[in-house]
Amino acid sequence: MSLPRKLKVGDDLRSSARERALHLLYEAESRSVPVAQIVAAQVLGVDDLVTRLTDGVSARRDEIDAMITEYSHTWTIERMPAIDRNVLRLGIYELIDRPEVPVAVIINEAVELAKRFSTDESGRYVNGVLSAIAKKVRTKGI
Repeated sequence: MSLPRKLKVGDDLRSSARERALHLLYEAESRSVPVAQIVAAQVLGVDDLVTRLTDGVSARRDEIDAMITEYSHTWTIERMPAIDRNVLRLGIYELIDRPEVPVAVIINEAVELAKRFSTDESGRYVNGVLSAIAKKVRTKGI
């Protein structure tokens, strides 16, 4: 059993929800099971934002993956690290389905998740792909 991580200055509930959603999406993909099954099996309750994020990514996965394929010029979706793929899915879902969240916040949060949990180059890669997609799906706020 691991102890809960200490919150750093600047952490907030939305950032924590995104991180937890990323972990659940990654686990579901790694185990080849629906994310709803992973969410339902959680011992600790899953808050509404985490559920909204995981359900949203799951419901729009084909559309989201098509965007990743279209805008990812250096990697095929199958070849990119699983964490990067799921960070992108989460960020794209927020760009298309959470208009109340500013583009800069979505991209910054995704970049931070990529830097924290993936490779050294992942932050820049995620930033580039999400920035390009944001220009397509959001007409203002960039």
